[in-house]
Amino acid sequence: MHSQTLPSLADESAIHALMALYGHLIDERNWDLMPDLFTTDVVYDMSTFGLGRVQGISAVRQLWIDNEQLHPLAHHATNILISTDGSGTVRVLSKGLGVGRNGRVGSVVYRDIVRREPAGWRIAERVGVLRTAVTSSI
Repeated sequence: MHSQTLPSLADESAIHALMALYGHLIDERNWDLMPDLFTTDVVYDMSTFGLGRVQGISAVRQLWIDNEQLHPLAHHATNILISTDGSGTVRVLSKGLGVGRNGRVGSVVYRDIVRREPAGWRIAERVGVLRTAVTSSI
């Protein structure tokens, strides 16, 4: 699944850092850094969490603010795989662990499309799929 068509190892490193930034940003509620994470036209789909699908940074910000009590206390990105498809779209498949306020731990699979913007790599689309006993394999 690892792509040989990414421009450089520096790009791969930057994409890994982008995946890590998500957890730090959301856990610290640092909404001012959202432009460092997302494209302005980001599509953010958390339908499996009952939060729906929104588009644009301001819509994601409002979704996070409106549902702050649903957020885990800590997000941890892991198992990051980067690939490209035939059209050159850069895709990232990763897993996330979330530690809830009650101490429970949950798991999510993120399916992202990332895009290189003038300021660096950004998430253009993020789909989160909650891992449950009935979730099918990837």
